[in-house]
Amino acid sequence: MLFVRNSFLRSLLSASLGAMLALGPMVAEACTRVVYLGPNDNIITARSMDWKNDVATNLYILPRGIERSGEAGPNSIKWTAKYGSVVATGYDVSTTDGVNDAGLNVNLLWLVESEYPPFGKDSKPGLTIAAWAQYVLDNFATVDEAVKALEKEPFTVVTDNVPGENRLTTLHLSMSDATGDSAIVEYVKGKQVIHHDRKYQVMTNSPIFEQQLALNSYWKQIGGTVMLPGTNRASDRFARASFYINAIPKDEDPNRALASVFSVIRNASVPFGLNTPDEPNISSTRWRTVFDHKRKLYFFESALTPNTFWVDLKTIDFSKETGKVKRLDLGENQDHTYSGDATKDFKEAKPFIFLGLH
Repeated sequence: MLFVRNSFLRSLLSASLGAMLALGPMVAEACTRVVYLGPNDNIITARSMDWKNDVATNLYILPRGIERSGEAGPNSIKWTAKYGSVVATGYDVSTTDGVNDAGLNVNLLWLVESEYPPFGKDSKPGLTIAAWAQYVLDNFATVDEAVKALEKEPFTVVTDNVPGENRLTTLHLSMSDATGDSAIVEYVKGKQVIHHDRKYQVMTNSPIFEQQLALNSYWKQIGGTVMLPGTNRASDRFARASFYINAIPKDEDPNRALASVFSVIRNASVPFGLNTPDEPNISSTRWRTVFDHKRKLYFFESALTPNTFWVDLKTIDFSKETGKVKRLDLGENQDHTYSGDATKDFKEAKPFIFLGLH
């Protein structure tokens, strides 16, 4: 039992514990996402991917002009990609993280409380959850543009089991852009909920975002230099990331700022090989991505390789006419080693097929 001398801290700790108990048991899920708001429009977004097993991630370059379907049967939404993108896949059947050539970044993280609307022949056109992030990357240049479109609910998210597992995929989505704007999209009790504000710099997992904000307000009152929660639970990672992403220096040097952001996302990561038997969703960090929105550099770091490498979106041909789908093979458990600018290491490939009703 933590001994707290200060009566103010004791009362805050009691209030926080009470709030957590009121929320009921929280399964600690995986992944963290943070947005750094630096000087001179230096915006950087970072995320970690925590998963018990190999998530079979590879990187793809996807040009503009690709025609897509929501992969939800006859009643599927259809669109043509307005923007080119670089994406990290899950199992090579979904876009789980990525950026587009306009500077928009999208991340999918686990949220066990997610409940999506029912889907049937009379529903709005279906969109497989595997292509949810890709839909945003293909269609929008900014967070504000995306939010205005999503508020009209042009589709119904259709979920399916995690590949190889007997449980539904339950995710929420974050967006950030080159202006530093940010949004979190969740489905709570079958209803879409959007939190849109530049101040929403952090997203982790359970509980839902509104309750995460309430829990984090406790730690803000204590102050991160006094005490911060240190476990790998989602609410603790949320508190640590929220403090550190604003405590690091607002450096004029973009490379130093990048180093600071990498430090924050590593601080919120789970050591490789650590899995908690009685809480199976506390899992090792498999990989991390960091996106420099201003310089359009997309960094990737695997837990099993010694190097961090990057993809330079400014040098990629995303045009509909001459752009090619390309793939960077990251290997089993993302153990292939690349160094420096790996844009040239992508090989021409067929597009991956989104998990859905085919």
